[in-house]
Amino acid sequence: MKYSKQALDLAKEFEAASAPVLTAYKPFPTDPWTIGWGHTKAVHEHMTCTPEQAIEFLEEDLADAQNYVNLFVKIGISQDEFDALVDFVLNVGPTAFYHSTMLRLLNENDIDGAIDEFDKWDKSAGHVVAGLLRRREAERALFAQGAAPAGEHAPEPEAQS
Repeated sequence: MKYSKQALDLAKEFEAASAPVLTAYKPFPTDPWTIGWGHTKAVHEHMTCTPEQAIEFLEEDLADAQNYVNLFVKIGISQDEFDALVDFVLNVGPTAFYHSTMLRLLNENDIDGAIDEFDKWDKSAGHVVAGLLRRREAERALFAQGAAPAGEHAPEPEAQS
């Protein structure tokens, strides 16, 4: 599957306060250099970008997240569910998603259980962060909007040789 404009818009809403930051910055002193809408690959101090480059960076980051969702999710999912998961992976990272209860429940076809897991990812350093809370609520709503009734998700089709 490929992410849709819906995933792009969701990421833009929550990354860098809805507008790209065109000069490299560190959100927190221990964080990596960041630019655009949360892009961190090959970013260095004093780096700048254009608004167009910021979109390209975000699209690259979403494509990476998309690839991980495609790799890790073993059942068929809707576009809404996929877009919500792409944004989630963009934010928490592929390793956290791979080891998450959310992914395990999803792959066990426990859709309601997977939906409930979004609520557990709203903290940083043990404290609820308002921005993460809003983001998880948006991802959860989008995921739930596309969710089939319990037990009706099809297994991922086998690859044909």
